[in-house]
Amino acid sequence: MDLSKAKWRKSSYSGSNGGACVEVASAHSGVVAIRDSKNPTGPVLIISASDWATFLQAVKTGSAA
Repeated sequence: MDLSKAKWRKSSYSGSNGGACVEVASAHSGVVAIRDSKNPTGPVLIISASDWATFLQAVKTGSAA
């Protein structure tokens, strides 16, 4: 999957101190790309937008284990 034009973003909770952050990008219709902000040329995890939404909801409600 070509991610060269992906618009990566970090959480607004991420500080500028280079902490342990992830970046996400809407890669193509229906999928989300996730990478380590400290290693932008490293591996990328691709998941469905539906799975990403489920994960975010679980984090927000505290039900993520």
